[in-house]
Amino acid sequence: MNNQIVRKQQLSRKVVYLNVQGEAPVGDTRSEDEWVGKPDTLLNIRNLRIEAAVHPPGESPMNAILVHDVSLTLKRGRVLGLIGESGAGKSTIGLASMGYGRGGVKITGGEVILKGRDILKVGADGMRKLRGREVCYVAQSAAAAFNPAHRLMDQVVEAALLHGMATRTEAEKRAIALFKKLGLPDPENIGKRFPHQVSGGQLQRVMTAMALCSEPDLIVFDEPTTALDVTTQIDVLAAIRDAIRDTGVAALYITHDLAVVAQVADEIMVLRNGKLVERGMTQQIINQPHEQYTRALVSVHHIDHVQKDCGTEPVLSVKGVTAGYGDGAIKVLRDVSLDLYPGQTLAVVGESGSGKSTLARVITGLLPPLAGSIQFDGRDLSRRLAERSREDLRQLQMIYQTADVAMNPRQTVATIIGRPLEFYFGIRGAERNHRVAELLDKIEMGKSFAERYPAELSGGQKQRVCIARALAAKPKLMICDEVTSALDPLVANGILKLLLQLQKEEGVSFLFITHDLATVKSIADSISVMYRGQVVRYGPKGQVLAPPFDPYTDLLLSSVPEMEVGWLDKAIRSRRMESAGN
Repeated sequence: MNNQIVRKQQLSRKVVYLNVQGEAPVGDTRSEDEWVGKPDTLLNIRNLRIEAAVHPPGESPMNAILVHDVSLTLKRGRVLGLIGESGAGKSTIGLASMGYGRGGVKITGGEVILKGRDILKVGADGMRKLRGREVCYVAQSAAAAFNPAHRLMDQVVEAALLHGMATRTEAEKRAIALFKKLGLPDPENIGKRFPHQVSGGQLQRVMTAMALCSEPDLIVFDEPTTALDVTTQIDVLAAIRDAIRDTGVAALYITHDLAVVAQVADEIMVLRNGKLVERGMTQQIINQPHEQYTRALVSVHHIDHVQKDCGTEPVLSVKGVTAGYGDGAIKVLRDVSLDLYPGQTLAVVGESGSGKSTLARVITGLLPPLAGSIQFDGRDLSRRLAERSREDLRQLQMIYQTADVAMNPRQTVATIIGRPLEFYFGIRGAERNHRVAELLDKIEMGKSFAERYPAELSGGQKQRVCIARALAAKPKLMICDEVTSALDPLVANGILKLLLQLQKEEGVSFLFITHDLATVKSIADSISVMYRGQVVRYGPKGQVLAPPFDPYTDLLLSSVPEMEVGWLDKAIRSRRMESAGN
């Protein structure tokens, strides 16, 4: 045997030999994908440079640099958190670790060395062998990542079967075990459902199971808990952390939530405008950040919102609503009643699957109720969307949870935002363009984004475009379904302040659906807590958030992540003690 070989390492799928430099031994005839690099380093990105073609209005096409010479290393069994504001390059770097640049984006410089080889040089066939086997991706928007025509189980086991990692029986057995670990209901049968038959939070957990099913070396988690309520988030974070520990898989964890990343990451990289701001151990970044921008992220203060008094007549009144799917065979809402008054914000909170988004669908006419009524501005609303007047449609706008599926990918930002201006007010031409530019400024993006397509935007930017589109209609009531869940803390605070300013100026009311209790405390005047399709606690914010609490509200409030390393362990221990006490 070649005397350069000094170490033999047993991996989950192969035995590899390494020399002292962590390189393939001289004279070794094995192909590039049969050996790995340094035994303690899985991923090594060197001087990564990523660009995108943009077409500013009235100017020649040009390349915008999205990532400026960023380098990182990631060891096996470790988690590196990537944080920063929307558009900082977090997801772009994560996708580059798979050798992928999304629409219009190109990797123009640097190396992405995974297991000792530069994957940017392996070719199309090499990429197909790599993705889904050695590296997997958990997307920010699960709704856009699943094929609506196929059952969940078929999609979860697909990569493992395609790469010959397991038989169908073995893959399904592992999938069911992962469903259980991730806290999904009815784990033995949930795989038989289609994507639209589960909630957004449940679908996100199924996607996490899909990534883990093929037992990859590296997983890129892109906001994996964005769609989850705080109670479920604890279970998912613990499952992700346990999976990394038990399997030795490494992970890039992309998020805007510092409290979340503090629970799972060993190290944190702070990014801004595609450049590295700061990197350090999690404890240091959270407690002793060096850079001013990092300190701003860590010290984001919640909005000090004074609870307003309610008026005499509600702008929205939901009375005894019961609703479900499959001609009522599956009931999701049961006898729900609540009122929202002019110029106020009603926050609807509850765990994934509690019926929050279904309530929004009923109010907007997308799902006719089985029983009960909806009154808006003193008049009965038609049960079905198609039966409502244009003025009803204008005055009641909705911003959806998943921006990816709420925009036409073939339309520019200007067309998306300009459509309500044309439809409701007949505004066209230069006047329309001027108003679009104003709305883009309000959401802190600017007119340079007007000619971009959704694929050229980050997740947070897409959500802000959806907000601008709703604002364009000058509504009386806006239903906001997790509108800040995809935004980093600084931008989210800006959006919330914008919404509150709009409320102050125009008297618009908000029905704010969220699982973020910090947001609820910041902006709500009244709160409705939902559990399994029913309202379990309802009233003014000061009353709902004051003890004594019912058991479910107490669980919600105690599950809000804190920006403290080790908080997750404390929360899990507290849950176990309460369970033992019961």
